[in-house]
Amino acid sequence: MEGGGRRSGSSTAKGLLSSNELYQYVLDTNVFPREPELLKELRDVTASHPRAGIGTAPDAGQMIAMLLKMINAKRTIEIGVFTGYSLLLTALNIPEDGKVTAIDLDRNAYAMGLPIIRKAGVEHKIDFIQSEALPALEELLQNDENIGRFDFAFVDADKINYWNYHERLMKLLKVGGVIVYDNTLRRGLVAMPEEEVPEHDRSTRAISIEFNSLLARDDCVEICLAPLGDGITICRRLR
Repeated sequence: MEGGGRRSGSSTAKGLLSSNELYQYVLDTNVFPREPELLKELRDVTASHPRAGIGTAPDAGQMIAMLLKMINAKRTIEIGVFTGYSLLLTALNIPEDGKVTAIDLDRNAYAMGLPIIRKAGVEHKIDFIQSEALPALEELLQNDENIGRFDFAFVDADKINYWNYHERLMKLLKVGGVIVYDNTLRRGLVAMPEEEVPEHDRSTRAISIEFNSLLARDDCVEICLAPLGDGITICRRLR
């Protein structure tokens, strides 16, 4: 993945706009000129990973950075870290005494981005937990000091557990706090007739459709599904 005004082929596939050229226009004119150099460097490093395509899309990242600043987020949770693009982005946009609780099983992928995180001088803001997310969240919930104390959460992990994560995050998040879920449009598959969807994508498509439906009926949050990256759903806790 390349930054600045350069082409970023793997990012283009993330776009849900009408053409790759239009998506590239958004990146080149709006996203890349404002993207911090260390985030560009992390995207370049991630490009060598065999699963580079699962990294956070930079246009979605730009929106997340703005949300963090708008709500003055200080204490956050990240489920699904990969090489740490969204993690670094979050750490850069919370205060010096802020903290990101980052949960992922794959420490090796996290290690790819760690030198850049250290270069940015934000490693002290990160508490990396190598674990499956559900037991890690349950452990957080055991401490009463965590209940209703988090300002923000970003979820980009196994889609089958999104609703399980949602139920737990709603207890950890303060009223007015924000959760962002990634990949909620599944490359547009959620709107396609099932018979036109490749067989290997049908189960994840069905899971995403069910999750989106559950969120739409959850009166404890207000929601906005934004066509950025692979689709991000922004939830604000109401009560």
